[in-house]
Amino acid sequence: MIDRRRLLLAAAAGSALGASGCAVFGRGAPAAAAPAVSDPDQAARQNALFDRIFKEQLAESPEGMTGLGLDRTPDGAWALSRLDDRSTAAFERNAAKNRQYLAELKAIDRKRLAGMDAVNHDTILFAGETAQMGERFKYGARGFPQAYVITQLNAAFLTVPDFLDSQHRIETASDAEAYLSRVSAFAVALDQETERARADAAAGAAPPDFVIDKALTQLRGMRAQAAAETTLAKSVARRTKEKNIAGDWGGRATKLVQGTVYPALDRQIAALEAMRPNATHDAGVWRLPDGEAYYDWGLRSFTTTNMTGDEVHRLGLEQVAEISARMDALMKAQGLTQGTVGQRQTQMSKEARFLYANTDAGKAELLADLNKQIAAVNKVLPNYFGALPKANVDVKRVPPEIEAGAPGGYYQNATLDGTRPGAYYINLRDTAEWPRWSLPTLTYHEANPGHHWQITLALEAEGIPMLRKVTGFSAYSEGWALYAEQLADEIGMYDNDPWGRIGYLQSFLFRAVRLVVDSGLHAKRWSREQAIRYMVEQLGEPESSHVTEVERYAVWPGQASSYKVGQTVWLRLREDAKRKLGPRFDIKGFHDAGLLSGAMPLAVLENVIDSWVASRA
Repeated sequence: MIDRRRLLLAAAAGSALGASGCAVFGRGAPAAAAPAVSDPDQAARQNALFDRIFKEQLAESPEGMTGLGLDRTPDGAWALSRLDDRSTAAFERNAAKNRQYLAELKAIDRKRLAGMDAVNHDTILFAGETAQMGERFKYGARGFPQAYVITQLNAAFLTVPDFLDSQHRIETASDAEAYLSRVSAFAVALDQETERARADAAAGAAPPDFVIDKALTQLRGMRAQAAAETTLAKSVARRTKEKNIAGDWGGRATKLVQGTVYPALDRQIAALEAMRPNATHDAGVWRLPDGEAYYDWGLRSFTTTNMTGDEVHRLGLEQVAEISARMDALMKAQGLTQGTVGQRQTQMSKEARFLYANTDAGKAELLADLNKQIAAVNKVLPNYFGALPKANVDVKRVPPEIEAGAPGGYYQNATLDGTRPGAYYINLRDTAEWPRWSLPTLTYHEANPGHHWQITLALEAEGIPMLRKVTGFSAYSEGWALYAEQLADEIGMYDNDPWGRIGYLQSFLFRAVRLVVDSGLHAKRWSREQAIRYMVEQLGEPESSHVTEVERYAVWPGQASSYKVGQTVWLRLREDAKRKLGPRFDIKGFHDAGLLSGAMPLAVLENVIDSWVASRA
């Protein structure tokens, strides 16, 4: 899963950086007949527009500037002491800008563009138009299909402390002063989200009770800490000491937390407590104002297709049946013959030989094993890719203070200047959630050849406008990461690890189950408990792990469907190319064609691969 802050960047920095688009599932609309080369005037106008959009939208997102490492440039230094504006007015400004950008983009003659210019045009047009579709919904994250402002997954109270600790660099006293300014700004961000959450509740878009309860647990836990023991205070104290920067930075941060941040947290807690007595237990967004259309927008944004909830549900049921049958055969070959596939997964997850000790030593061993897996696959990947990423990837533990509501694993991109590598985060709240057979496929998904590989190649690629490099599409990126899991099996990473191969198929089954549950909640009006029961039946494992997943799908409608939809298209495109090219097919060329053009909607990816096939034929 891509880092939540990457998704936040998309939402906060404006619609044209949004992680959205639209296409037709199956085959995209055929590419229009294009000239051999772009008209220089049209291409220059488009590139100038994209450069301006990138600069103007980053000017709205100081957190985005820091995330990309641009706050160290002369033009970006202003961002170092600020946080993003999370007010309703900011989102309305960005929506107005998006409409302006779309008008300018549509004034460029698409028929006179070719090659990468055409890909760039189609990609940004899809993103802008789909973001514009979301303007009708006056609640939630605005510009990004998260149905509620404050959730257990994504809200300022979760993201800002982690952002300051992991991304705000401290090298000098001025960096430390900027950090303290951001701590003060954190209180403003909290109040902005509190105000929006109150307005949403008044309009009939309050979160369900279980989302409120989980968020309140996290908020109260944060508030219960002594101010000096918070990440906000300890991070600046530790890092200024390491750099020998004189001053009582920890003490100053502690005062800000106690006097500024905690009162804002108290206001947010009070707002959620006031919503709780009247909160519904219904999990799907169908109950919200224009809720069925909201789910359609979520599916379009995340899958970049026009699939309906019913179509997603049917695809999920078909793939659950197919993958379960494959797992059944592999399990029987290893002597697991009794019970359903889900029950046998539960048995595997409890076997002592597969478990790490839930201690500091056990967690250190787990992290060391992940690094070994990355080193092993890195030796093989040059045989399957022409382009290799320059930036490395670090394995990190999800910060303990946010692990209760955080996903199991996610990826954070490297900076553009190479000063911070990519990071593969794993949630170690309980090592029992990570039996040994489950870990290799997570590594191939989050690190190499998954998210780190794909995102870093796009950031490092030549000839792609910066706007394209930071524009994310969940179906493309999550679909690639799931395809990468299958590729790892195909290139031999499980040849001597039958349990790991079962783990890989379990990951695929998990994503197929997500199709069923996501559409079940939002299109079929399943209850939270019905969704949890289905996941337990199909996947086994402790019910607690499925609770976290179902509650995630409830607040991000459509996102859980993007993985398997995207992987299905990536695999189909590869097999179509093999069939058409025969001996001319080159796996390195296929991968480079799909990755070096940057993230894009699936229909645009189809056109890119079709063009590559034509060039090879």
